[in-house]
Formats: sequence, C-alpha cells, structure tokens
Amino acid sequence: AARTQAFTPTRSRAGLVVSASKQINRTEKLRQLLKSPGILKGPCCHDAISARLIERAGFSYAFMSGFCTAGAKLGAPDTGLISYAEMVDQGRYIHEATHHMPIIGDGDTGYGNAMNVKRTVKGYARAGFAGILIEDQLAPKSCGHVRNKRVTSREEAVSRIRAAVDAREEGADILVLARTDARQAESLSEALWRVEAFADAGADILFIDALESQEEMRAFCRAAGRVPKMANMLEGGGKTPILTPQQLEDIGYKLVAYPLSLLGASIRAMEAALDSLREGRIPPQEQIGSFADIQAAVGFPEYYQEESRYAISTPGWSPPSSSSASASASASASSTTASSSSSSSYTSSSSSSSSSVGSSTAVEADAVLETGTAVVLASTGSKEEGGGKQRDSNYRRNRFFLVRITDVASGLVKLETRIPAGFLSGLTALVPSVQGFNLETMVDRALNNESRDPAAPIVDLNSGGDKVQIFLE
Repeated sequence: AARTQAFTPTRSRAGLVVSASKQINRTEKLRQLLKSPGILKGPCCHDAISARLIERAGFSYAFMSGFCTAGAKLGAPDTGLISYAEMVDQGRYIHEATHHMPIIGDGDTGYGNAMNVKRTVKGYARAGFAGILIEDQLAPKSCGHVRNKRVTSREEAVSRIRAAVDAREEGADILVLARTDARQAESLSEALWRVEAFADAGADILFIDALESQEEMRAFCRAAGRVPKMANMLEGGGKTPILTPQQLEDIGYKLVAYPLSLLGASIRAMEAALDSLREGRIPPQEQIGSFADIQAAVGFPEYYQEESRYAISTPGWSPPSSSSASASASASASSTTASSSSSSSYTSSSSSSSSSVGSSTAVEADAVLETGTAVVLASTGSKEEGGGKQRDSNYRRNRFFLVRITDVASGLVKLETRIPAGFLSGLTALVPSVQGFNLETMVDRALNNESRDPAAPIVDLNSGGDKVQIFLE
C-alpha cells in the first residue's frame, strides 16, 4: 500500500504551527499507472530542469536516460563512462525538482556483478526513483542502436535481474525494468528467451532494445504473459520503426519512452542562440522566452509563495519617513534585529489568515528592509495598534499582489501568481520591468483611496511583447 502522511499539524508553540506535508509514494503511483488503461508516454530527462518541464507539461512518467545524462553531465558518449555515483546524484536532483511524477532511472548493467546490482538498486530507490532499468550488456556498454553490441551469458543476465528483484524484495521500494540487447548482439529468438527468463525471475517491466520491425515488436509483446512491455522510439533514425502511441498500444505495449526529444531540442536551441550571439545579435524573445518565462520555469513563483508562509514579524521598530528610509535602513535593520531577540512573538500566516497563539501581543509587519540577502519584516505599534492592524483589511501585511503576465500577440496568460504585499523585493525580482516604480507609494495610495476599483491594476504596462499587470488583493 502507498505510504502517505496526512497533512495535519504536529505541534504548536507560541503561535508557531509545524505541519507534516503529504508525501506521495511515486513507486506505488507507477504501479497504479501500469494497471490503468492506455499507454504511458514518457519523455526522457537528463537533469532537474528537463524533469521539471516534463512534469509541468503533464506527462504521467519520465525516464532518466543514460545516453542523455552522459551527454548533458559529462559532454561524453554513452559508452560506460558515467559512473553509478554520478547517475544517482543526478537522480536526487531530479527527484527534488519534481513533485509527484514517477521516474525510471537507467541503471545500465548495475555497475558490476550481482552484488553491485543490489547496491545500485537500493541506491536508486533511496534517491527517489520509482523504477530502475538493468540490462545484459558487457562492459563497456553503449546505446542499443549503435554498433558492436555484446551481451553477457544467459546465466549472468538472469543473475543480474534476480539480484535486482532480491533488492526490491528486501525493502528497496522500486520497480525492476529488465532490458536485453540480445536482438542486435545475437538474434530475436535469443532476446525473446531472455525476456521470458527475466519475467520468471520477477521483473516488473520488460524491454527489448532495437527491434527492427512491427512483426518483431508483436512477437515481443506476445512473450512473457501479462508483464508490461516498454517501447523505445528513438527519434532521428534508430533501428526501431517510429509508431504512434495508439499503434504501440494496439501492438501490446504499456509504456513508450522518447529518449532524444528534449536533449536534441536543447542542443539545436543552444546552437541557434550561439549563432545569434556570435553575429552580435541577442536571440529574439520568441526563441528564448521572457525573463518571466524563465523564472517561472525554474520555480520562482512557487518559491515566493512558499516563502510567504514563513514571514517573521518583530516588534519594537518604527518605520522611517519615506525621505529618510534609504539613509537609515541599515541602522533600523540592526535595531530591529536586536529588539527581536528579547521580544519576538512568532506567528504563522497563510494567504487567507493570520493568527497568534499563546502570546498576549499581536504583531504585524508594516515595513520590509533588505539587509544583504536577508529580508527583515519590521512592525510598529502597541498592543492595541497591532491588534487593530491585524484586523485592518487595508493594512499591507494582509494584502497580496496578483501578478499577471499576458502575451500581447496571442492573449495567452504566461504567468499568474500571488506574492505577499510586504515582499516588494520579491516582486521586483519576479518582474524586473517594474524596478523603476515607487511601489511602496503606489500601494499606500491605493490603500488610502476609498473609491479605488479593486479590479483595476495598480501597474499596467507593456514590456517586450508582454502585458504586465499587478493587482492589489
């Protein structure tokens, strides 16, 4: 059964609430996907950003390709040069960059004998992979569609899969994808014998690489009963016919991997950008996207939204006047830090509410000072004033910026996110085109304008083909 943890508060201390976030068991999710109707389409990733983009595009699973990872991480061919440690480290980064998508990792030959295979399987499971591919090539191994294929004996090939299955049965929460390269190294009949033996050894998924016709693909899918089969659609000219997902499903496949689409597109895009720069031209925005597009791709909006949950308010500081704010920022930040050590009251806030537990003084922030990379939230007022501001819907600390960036040509919304109105530096980092605006004054003016239309943006401008709008909520 899936190991999950309910989202419930675990303890509360002086207004600080610590909650356990729900953990998604990706291996169990992959098991359920394999039992569900339809074929599973999986682009191959090679690093954290490619995996993040695959998940954001809505794919149900991904495959971390050894070919692509060796190319992207080492700038080297897939000929056994990349090590177990390098692959498992890349897997950890990929796992951290994604949220719920199951990922199958390329475990190559297991990096040694059967005992190495067991260690590899356990290490991949700890790194967060939902599945691991183990194959029967001899070292140095290589891509299944290139020349000079050599495979181990039948006995050693089956021994590797038994070791992987034993590691799974001993507690490694991971599925075993057994691959043979015997079709190119020896014959189709030898490849079919091996996948039958792999299924008998307990493999969860089967794969014959570099089949050469639809007839061979059908023969594979008839083998080994109901064990799910994976197809490899090598883009750009491999040995296997390129078929549509529906055609593959009709033949009997359950999964399909697309190994080169993302790496190939990345190489071509980088080459085009370098051609432009060599000629003294910056690549056009339609080629590289806007700065906001890039920030969204790497997760700035989610970072700011999560960061807002941990805003810290400290009492005993009076904000400087607007004319002297810049000159006194450093000194005020120091005094705020000193006073907070003896009188801080912690509060936990979300996008909809703010509460104080176990503390007689309610404190809210009404100024933000930047000290190096740290953001210090300062507050003012007595007990009564703090309580009043906490209840005051026009107080900035209780408001949010809604940032919306729309493509002018297509009308599509490219980015829409919320940032606490107290984090002005976060707003300018997300939307650099507003750095010249006096946002603090604009916010104060909007809050004090009783006739203001709440649906009207406080910032509305065009920047590089994008329409940038900022609303105060």
